[in-house]
Amino acid sequence: MTTPDRVAAIDCGTNSVRLLAAQASDGGFTELARDLRLTRLGQGVDATGEFHPDALARTFAACDDYAAQLRGLGVERLRFVATSAARDAGNRDAFFDGVAERLGVTPEVISGEEEASLSFTGALTALPDADAPALVMDIGGGSTELVLGGAEGIAAATSLDMGSVRLRERFLPGDPPSGDEITEAIDYCDDLLDASGIDFAAARTWFGVGGTATSLSALAQELPAYDRARVHGSVVSRADLDGLAGRLLTTPVADVLGLPTMQPGRADVICAGALICSRVGQRVGVHLTVSEADILDGLVLGLLRG
Repeated sequence: MTTPDRVAAIDCGTNSVRLLAAQASDGGFTELARDLRLTRLGQGVDATGEFHPDALARTFAACDDYAAQLRGLGVERLRFVATSAARDAGNRDAFFDGVAERLGVTPEVISGEEEASLSFTGALTALPDADAPALVMDIGGGSTELVLGGAEGIAAATSLDMGSVRLRERFLPGDPPSGDEITEAIDYCDDLLDASGIDFAAARTWFGVGGTATSLSALAQELPAYDRARVHGSVVSRADLDGLAGRLLTTPVADVLGLPTMQPGRADVICAGALICSRVGQRVGVHLTVSEADILDGLVLGLLRG
């Protein structure tokens, strides 16, 4: 069986649906297309246990757009993975059927552990010279994946039920959140991190992947517009992460939305993502290195290697 030359992966999370299409090249791949749509599939799932009809409609619209892109690129194989929100929703069959109708593949609801492993592969492949062991952190909308390991393999991995959307909806309803709300959210994060089984102090490199980490890097650098080249490989100090979390948690969403690099679908939850990142930083002895390569890159590498 021959491996395909052109493949694509779609990662459907609680807050975003992202696409990476690629072509095999010199043992790796050349990017053909990379796209992101903030659809908030996980809207209200934490409270109701089901996908909201509006959230499904937004997600299906993104799938329609991606289907057209993939046809134009001549992609031979597609993998569609769904993460935290789809693991939790009682009406996920409606989601599965809608995606299959538009893209011709059935979504795979992957475990938090597989999600963590794929993010780890993507980050370390893109930045292979990092000191080991490395901690890879992926803060999603519904969960946060943490993986510790190196070139020899993964030493520990976990998926925690704290993400930017989940934390915002459950603990931080105020605009901006009150002091008591913030304290409750911190306590929740700290309890999960302390029981995670991850040896944070062992990490010699700390990678952040995904939209929260990349958005925080852009804010820390005060970029006038989002610049992927300047974000990838950038370093954000733990002190800057603490400062960003404090600032975002005390700023109304309307003002956060006015920041130059802030996407409308992320403005209301970035404060929660920043809080999670800051609490991880309290336990790690190194600053945060931000990688644009993540679970999508891990998926594409897997498809190309057969």
